[in-house]
Amino acid sequence: MSDALEKRLLTLVEPTRLEQGAMQYHVHRDRYNLNLFVFYEVWRSKEDLENHLKQPYIQSFLKDRLSYIEGDMEITWLSMASSHPS
Repeated sequence: MSDALEKRLLTLVEPTRLEQGAMQYHVHRDRYNLNLFVFYEVWRSKEDLENHLKQPYIQSFLKDRLSYIEGDMEITWLSMASSHPS
């Protein structure tokens, strides 16, 4: 099941990276727990992120995610504490 999930998650990368305000968008897979995936995303603004979450391909994934995962996703919102490199 985790390989199917990885394939599904990777379909989100290209269209997301083309979105306005997407500065970084990466999918990671844990080396030791192959069932654990982490998205690392950096958005120019909160509004750009909110627009991303409304995109049809994201809404589609959110609706069918339980076909791939048990339980639900854990989302952590971070603020950058260090300065951004120039």
